[in-house]
Amino acid sequence: MSTRNSGLPPRANGQQPTNRKQPVKGASKKKTKKKVKKRGFFGRLVRVLLTLLIIAILGVLGYGGYLYWKLEHGVFNAGVEGTVAPGHSASEKPLTMLILGTDNRPKHESYLTDVIMVAALNPKTKSATIVSLPRDTYVELSGYKKTKINEFYARFKGKEKSSGLLAEDEMKTMMGKYLDIDVDYTTILDFQGFRDVVDELGGVEVNISENMCYTDTVDGTNINLKKGPAELDGKNALDYVRYRKSNCKPKTNASDDFDRNKRQNEVLNSLVDQMQSLGGVLKIGKVLDAVDSNMKTDIENSQIKDMIATYWKISKENIEFKPVTGTWRSPYVYINDEEFEAAKKSLQDRIAGISTGADSTAAETP
Repeated sequence: MSTRNSGLPPRANGQQPTNRKQPVKGASKKKTKKKVKKRGFFGRLVRVLLTLLIIAILGVLGYGGYLYWKLEHGVFNAGVEGTVAPGHSASEKPLTMLILGTDNRPKHESYLTDVIMVAALNPKTKSATIVSLPRDTYVELSGYKKTKINEFYARFKGKEKSSGLLAEDEMKTMMGKYLDIDVDYTTILDFQGFRDVVDELGGVEVNISENMCYTDTVDGTNINLKKGPAELDGKNALDYVRYRKSNCKPKTNASDDFDRNKRQNEVLNSLVDQMQSLGGVLKIGKVLDAVDSNMKTDIENSQIKDMIATYWKISKENIEFKPVTGTWRSPYVYINDEEFEAAKKSLQDRIAGISTGADSTAAETP
């Protein structure tokens, strides 16, 4: 083998043709000494790399244990107490969850839901479907007032004392009827929680399609995003998914609910990548702390633990996003009936374990 570009010292002189002069004894020792030194360096380098690898593996296992410890000892209090009925754990039964993002901030209390998503997860196929609905969707549903979909939670919240019913339970019932499915859980995350999660994960990578500029001195909003690939922190990621219109000079193009839903899905994809990376795994404790005081859910703590264990390594290819679009006629969005029916069927098929195309290979995943 040629040693011309190997980076190693020349071969010992005993391997050279015999017609060459033998080096003096001292020179031979000098070269041997140099060779030993080189091997020592590479040996130390290998040991350092192996040590770092072991530390990384132990870090992942350690944080997995830390996560379970937090849930077992009630340090992470986002869930509720209670037991999960036999056969209903996340590892055994498909689950559905309503996910609401509220425009609730320290200086701007609100229960209007800017984000409305419904997720169905299947443990056998290790797959999920997430349907997102425009916040201005016009809902006409028997037994309910005709209004925008994002107003229902605020209405139910305002009637809790008189009705004796929790707004979260009312939302599960209403959305279940609307989508022809049973909704198991409701989770509400406010804007601060979203910011904190993104920041703890070190930001999200997106590709901004066009400039976005909007300011509001009343609630402190200051959106100023430039077209192109970008890594956004929590504040800017929230601005990115919230942006609707511009009041700047020069004005930037307005954005409708459909564009917002696309950006929500883009950010969710990026967050999945971040969470499943080594860095994301090592930060899971801080992520849980970030959502602890900014999230409300009726999922039992033991069920949260089962969900994390079951879906922690779900492939991004096995998460099907189904944003529903429609036609804007102020002040409502009249959703596309075909898309809406397709979204409902995707949720129903996911619950039933019927392949939707997104999980064609999921059943083979160990």
